[in-house]
Parts: sequence; C-alpha cells; structure tokens
Amino acid sequence: MNVKLLSGALGAEISGIDLTDTSDQNFKKINDLLLEHKVIFFRDQPITNEQQIALAAKFGPLETHAYVKGLKDHPEIVRIIKGKEEKNQWGENWHSDVSYNSKPTKAVILKSVKIPPVGGDTCFSNMELAWETLDPKIQSKIINKKAVHSSLGAEFFIDNYKYMEGNEKRNYDSYSNEHPIVRTHPETGKKILYVNWTYTKQIIGLEKEESDQVLKEIFEHQARLDLTCRFSWTEDTVAIWDNRSVIHYAIADFFPGRGLGYERIMDRIAIEGDHPQ
Repeated sequence: MNVKLLSGALGAEISGIDLTDTSDQNFKKINDLLLEHKVIFFRDQPITNEQQIALAAKFGPLETHAYVKGLKDHPEIVRIIKGKEEKNQWGENWHSDVSYNSKPTKAVILKSVKIPPVGGDTCFSNMELAWETLDPKIQSKIINKKAVHSSLGAEFFIDNYKYMEGNEKRNYDSYSNEHPIVRTHPETGKKILYVNWTYTKQIIGLEKEESDQVLKEIFEHQARLDLTCRFSWTEDTVAIWDNRSVIHYAIADFFPGRGLGYERIMDRIAIEGDHPQ
C-alpha cells in the first residue's frame, strides 16, 4: 500500500488496496485511512454499481436522496451529470452533504464515470482543523450553540441541472434541522466546526444581524486555502470522504464559450449518519 498526501491539511491518494475486497480486515484499513486523512482517493478502480454498493454498505445503512432520483436499478446511486452545454455543476459551493437532515450523511463514495480533459476538480476543507484554528473569540461565542440548516427546497437540487431528475418528493418544500455548531466526531472524539455556506442559515440564540456576521466570518475561515486540498479527477477514480469532518466544493470551471463545454458524469452513494452531538 502506498499513501500520497495531497496537502498538509487533509487528503491522500491511496494505491495498493482492492476496493472489491469487502472483508472486515480490508474495510478496517480503508476506514482507518479515512479517519486519518478525511478524504481518500483510489485511481484505476473500474468497480461496478454492485461493487460500489457493497463497499458503501460496509460503512452503514445507505441513503436515498430526498430530492434527486437515483438509478433505475440502483436507487441508492445518484448519477451526477453535467451536460456539454451546461455551465453549472452539482455541488459547486462549499457544503457538507445533506447537513439539513436530522441524521446527516456519514460518508460519501463517489466514482468518476466520465471526466473532462480540463475542469471539474473538487476541493475539500478540514473542519477539525478549521475549529482548531478558529479565532478564540468566535470559538467562545459558538461553542455551546446550535444552528439551523435548511435544504432550500427541491428546485435547488435539479432546476439548474438539465440531466438531473427529481424523485417522487419533487414538490416537497425545504425543511430544516438544528445541529450543534461544534460537533464531536463519534469515532475519533475530535471537535468539528459543523456549519457550511450552502445550508447553514442562522445561529440559534443570536439576533439575525449578529448571526449573519459571525457565520460570514466562519465561512471565510473555512475556505482558507491552507485548510484545503484539491483533487483532479481521472476516469474510474473512487473518492471516499468523511462528510462529518469536511466540507467540499465541486469547481464549475466549464465555459462553453471558451471551448470548455465538456460532459462530466459521477456516481454517488451516501451512507446514513447519526444525530450530531
């Protein structure tokens, strides 16, 4: 096994591990790497849908997305498609997946199906490190508080994406949940700064103006480059990230007018998490 670090903050590219081996021994290696590096990547892994599902199931119960339809034969898999003519890309702002759920996603396994020759990298930011490096004045203000996370409604997830299809809950309005701003990782015991630019809307117990200001400062801090890594995809790459410990940003640097109109296809499986504590 070889481990190549992607940055000083988080992320590693792993070789020498067979992702089709779902034995307890092999899963422990993968999970230990995930807890250490927060997001891990495996290139040249032409796994099938069934093999991706089998790997994900080792982490826990699988989710189906509240708003987006999965594959016909594999509803657990959301196929993320950006067409050649499209400029938008699903997930193109800083976020933690479905943090608006009462039990937000534990981990995500994303497999690249079709990758453009340029564009479409993904950035990740380490929220354990973000908490450790946050201004102590802000730390003291938020340590025992909760924040509201809102899903923004079904349209947010598919209206800007021509090839993304809503599921039977297409007409559901947005819904919200409150989570601790600083949560504790259930496996490592580490403190995590658990808010994100896309879904976190207000700090409970603060007036709206003060809440907006504090969240603005936190969001800017979370996006600091020294807390991040950036990954350039190739086809048949599998990424696994700890959705509790990171936020991520799919870069939509596709400009058809500049000759950069490329199709990009990814298969996503999410594992159900717990109630943040």
